[in-house]
Amino acid sequence: MNAILRQSLNLALGSALLAIPAFAIPQSQAPPQQDSTKAQPAQQQAQQPGSEQPVPQKDTVNPRNSKEDVEAIGNRKVSCHMNWFSFEKEIGIGKSLAQEVERSSKLIDDPVVTEYVNRVGQNLVRNSDAKVPFTIKVIDSDEVNAFALPGGFFFVNSGLILRAQEESELAGVMAHEISHVTARHGTCQATKGELTQLASIPAMIFIPYTWAGYAMYQGLNLAIPLTFLKFSRDNEREADFLGIQYMYKAGYDPNSYVTFFERIQADEKRRPGTIPKVFSTHPPTPERIENTQKEIARILPARQEYIVTTSEFDTVKARLRNLMFSRKVTDAKDKPTLRTKTEQSKKQPTSTDPSSTSDDDRPTLKRRPDSQP
Repeated sequence: MNAILRQSLNLALGSALLAIPAFAIPQSQAPPQQDSTKAQPAQQQAQQPGSEQPVPQKDTVNPRNSKEDVEAIGNRKVSCHMNWFSFEKEIGIGKSLAQEVERSSKLIDDPVVTEYVNRVGQNLVRNSDAKVPFTIKVIDSDEVNAFALPGGFFFVNSGLILRAQEESELAGVMAHEISHVTARHGTCQATKGELTQLASIPAMIFIPYTWAGYAMYQGLNLAIPLTFLKFSRDNEREADFLGIQYMYKAGYDPNSYVTFFERIQADEKRRPGTIPKVFSTHPPTPERIENTQKEIARILPARQEYIVTTSEFDTVKARLRNLMFSRKVTDAKDKPTLRTKTEQSKKQPTSTDPSSTSDDDRPTLKRRPDSQP
């Protein structure tokens, strides 16, 4: 009986083995391996010893899409890492600030001057990392200054145009201010200010609700508009660094930026106090000159030709100078002047009216004639 059962089990086991697919049965010999060289991608083959193709090296001098990669301008991120303001919010803030500037300033409305300055600026914007459109206007002011508000609202003083000797110098200062917008320095500083305000909330809890406490709160509170107009020295250094790149990308000679500040430095040595107040927040001029020269030599490939100046710049500058001179003459005529009382009396006709109050009608003292004996 046991033999019959054992035979039945063997027959059943054999039938089960025959039902298993052939590919599941282990093979005594492994299939021949393919050529590993043919199976590897071409990029891996190039890395094998003896290959004729060079192995790609990482660019450690100008990493791709970094702030030092001039060829990647427009496709790189140059703003700060922490910014609580969207581009829409930033444009809205800049627009409201620009309206305040226009209400408190006199703008140059000459179409030749404004079109030229706008064209120079828009060319720099196209060759920058800007993510917002720019609106560029000229302010009637003798001060050597230019400033850009968040969202791309850009103002250039007429004094800066007249102070520049070449178009590339004007473009250099404009590129610097455009860099403040591309790096979003205003809203980045505002974000830091809000963080400071949040950190000061625990201190406010212990401030008594009195006039003294209110004054302490005002001291802790930060004026956000000031953060949009006054930048740290690190921000100014970064704007110098990005500005020379935008100049270079637009075709201008970046050394003109150095030339402009060398002239400013020379003026300050000759006549102390001539540097505008706007430069008080900038790094010292000698340091800016030295840093800019180093960066030009380090990251900007040399070119055979640069745009230094144009005949149109000279024409616009002469036209603007005439406009400014005419304005000063008109203002001098409209300005009230003080006259002495004698000058006024000379211009007034002599009146025979007894009620007249002119100086000629005043009673005078006369000597009485001597009486006859």
